[in-house]
Amino acid sequence: MSSHLPRTLLKVIILGDIAVGKTSLINRYVHQKFNQQYKATIGADFVTRELHIDGKIVSLQIWDTAGQERFQSLGPAFFRGADCCVLVYDVNVQKSFEALKTWREEFIKQTDIPDPAKFPFVVIGNKIDLDGGASRVVNEKKVKEWCESIKSGPSSGSMPYYETSAKEDINVDDAFSTLQKLLSLMTALKNYTLKV
Repeated sequence: MSSHLPRTLLKVIILGDIAVGKTSLINRYVHQKFNQQYKATIGADFVTRELHIDGKIVSLQIWDTAGQERFQSLGPAFFRGADCCVLVYDVNVQKSFEALKTWREEFIKQTDIPDPAKFPFVVIGNKIDLDGGASRVVNEKKVKEWCESIKSGPSSGSMPYYETSAKEDINVDDAFSTLQKLLSLMTALKNYTLKV
């Protein structure tokens, strides 16, 4: 019976500029839905998905944060206790990629992570479906080089990178599966279980 399995709560923060598709990625992963109507996130919101990882029930608490600058001061309250951070940009907007460095630095500063090189980050380039890829401006090679230049996670390898389309459901599950593996490894290394 799954009710007797140990339970673990893992908190994931999704960061990135406004309109890069953070909410759409979460809705696609958790609810298998895509909503054409865009509505900006105000402050932060979270959803939970229950998973079975390594004989444990894992409640993955995914926090969707606003991309507007005026809400960035809310960071410390929402980031506290995070187990992983997903950095999202739009492959069709150069500025959204350039902002990832600032989002990552702000997250590290706000959470006061003792060793950022060991904290798991995942990078997602979203909206690869737009205009059949004709609108794309961010070079995949450049992003991969940036991810490789920053050691991250329990194994301190390069940050995992995925290109996705929340609308067309391309690579969304793959990106979140990597996230699950990172969290599973991190949980094993920390050897903690939070009873829920």
